[in-house]
Order: sequence, then structure tokens, then C-alpha cells
Amino acid sequence: MKKGVSGGIIVLVIVGLLAVFGITQYNSLAKEEQAVEAQLSQVDNVMQRRADLIPNLVNSVKGSMGQEQKVFGDIAEARKAYGNASTDEEKIKTSQALDQSVGTLVNVINENYPELKSNDNVQTLMTQLEGSENRISVERKRYNEAVQTYNQQVVSFPKNIFANLMGLGKKPYFEAQPGAENVPEVDFGNSGE
Repeated sequence: MKKGVSGGIIVLVIVGLLAVFGITQYNSLAKEEQAVEAQLSQVDNVMQRRADLIPNLVNSVKGSMGQEQKVFGDIAEARKAYGNASTDEEKIKTSQALDQSVGTLVNVINENYPELKSNDNVQTLMTQLEGSENRISVERKRYNEAVQTYNQQVVSFPKNIFANLMGLGKKPYFEAQPGAENVPEVDFGNSGE
């Protein structure tokens, strides 16, 4: 009888240890996932800052520029698409479109309106654009670092077993759009003027 009781105690201890191990693994993965979500929220925060700030600055510069309305329309459309994005993947994709529109605006100002750089409104816009893009770049880097740490946990043994059981998969990275390595060309039909 004592062998049966000892065997039962051993089984209970093993089950208890496995339960503690499983809970530890789950908590670790849950913390990493929360870190990724928090960092994505920070990316959203700086994107929202840009979305709130840039249109107001652009409106103050419009009178100084006589600029092509296409650039401002592209920024407005990209901002609207970002605001309507609901999934992480949609936010990443739409933020890249917004990046491209803002980058085009910076290039247009630099290439086609160099005399406007001395205008205080344009200088403020350029400074704020640069600052916003730098903030976004830093937060995206931090997000990608959090994703890397999380994804490493999700695919490493034995956490991958618990991750699969809990339905936790890899998180997407912010990545450069195809063609981002090429220098953008800005032409509004006034190159011959």
C-alpha cells in the first residue's frame, strides 16, 4: 500500500512541477506579447502626433507655397487610411503609405521650392516633419526589437509548445516597402521651367 501512496505522491509532484512550469512559460509569453502591444501603441501614438500636427502645419504653409494639391491630397488620404486601419498589418501598411506621402512633400519642398526654406512657416513644417519622422523611426525600431524578442520566445523550445497551445503566433515586423532602396523621383511637370 505504501508503494501505491508513494507512487501517487510522485505523480502529483511531477504534475505539480509541470503545472508550475506551464504557468511560468505562459506568463513569460504573455508579458512578451504585452510588451509588443505596448510598443505598437507607442508607434500609434507618434503616428497620431504626426497626423494631428502635420495637417495644421501644411495648412499654414499652403498660402506660402502655391503647391500642387496632389501632394496634400495624398497626405490626407494616407492619414485617413491610417485612421481607419484596424489590424496590426493594416496599420503597418497604411503608415508606410503615409510615410511615402510625407517624404514626397519634403522632396517637393526641397527640390521645387528651395526659396521657401527661408520662410518661417516652411522651416517650422520641415523641422516638425523631420522630428516626427525621426520619432516614428525610433518607435518602429523599438517595436521591431520587441517583436524580435517575442518571436524568438514563440519559436523556441519549450515555449513554442505552449505558444501553439495558446494560439500565440509570430507578430509582424515593420518592413520597408519594396523599392524603398531607390531614390524617389518627384516631378510635377515643372522640371522644364
